[in-house]
Amino acid sequence: MHSYRALTIDTAAAVTRVTLARPDVHNAFDETLIAEITAAFNALGADPATRVIVLAGEGPSFCAGADLHWMRRMSGYDHADNLADARSLAAMLEAVATVRKPTIARVHGAAFGGGVGLVACCDIAFGVPEATFALSEARLGLIPATIGPYVVRAIGPRAAQRYMLTAERFAAAEALRIGLLHEVVAAPELDARIATVVRSLLAAGPQAQDAAKDLLRAIGNTPISEAVIEDTAQRIASVRAGDEAKEGVAAFLGKRPAAWVPPRD
Repeated sequence: MHSYRALTIDTAAAVTRVTLARPDVHNAFDETLIAEITAAFNALGADPATRVIVLAGEGPSFCAGADLHWMRRMSGYDHADNLADARSLAAMLEAVATVRKPTIARVHGAAFGGGVGLVACCDIAFGVPEATFALSEARLGLIPATIGPYVVRAIGPRAAQRYMLTAERFAAAEALRIGLLHEVVAAPELDARIATVVRSLLAAGPQAQDAAKDLLRAIGNTPISEAVIEDTAQRIASVRAGDEAKEGVAAFLGKRPAAWVPPRD
């Protein structure tokens, strides 16, 4: 893993914490942060030392969306440059959403614009009661385009219609209600709660988790058809024949931890 200017990355006990490290601008995106998040998640997806990724923010906010200086520079771009820049942002979101490891968003402070997109891209999301959210693009005459598919998948089209059009801020309780957050946890207990969920993730088969994430991408919002039914049958047949599944079943029947489960402290 190479060094980063806008991120800090720490791995311990198979858990890698990726921390956005631009606290002076509330971890807002610029081209450097976008490129580094993309590179980090692509590298971590192939890193055998990493089983779970926790995405966090340094300083008072999780991520306040786009950096104003970056946006000012973009306003002078022509269409081709704007398209290239937008594709970089889309590639970053895809890297987070499709990484072959379980991901957890640890949200505090503000998560605005693209910050909401990052939360939506993670598999699991926890936030403190004081966290605030906004799909703020329309207030600037913009649209939440590249984050849109992930946000709609997380909160559904009806909630997305309201918050993409009004650009109003909403609280952690509302983020929980609409499905952007899975749990709201008081700040002093947040890391302990995440650690509990991490233990559950580490107890599950890593290849099964990878296959489950691929399954979710394939069947999400897809009508149940003969093709889908056949695809799911093919998937479980392939997984059952694999070494990990055989080890998991043997461990269950033998009343012992599976080989991938870390030893207890």
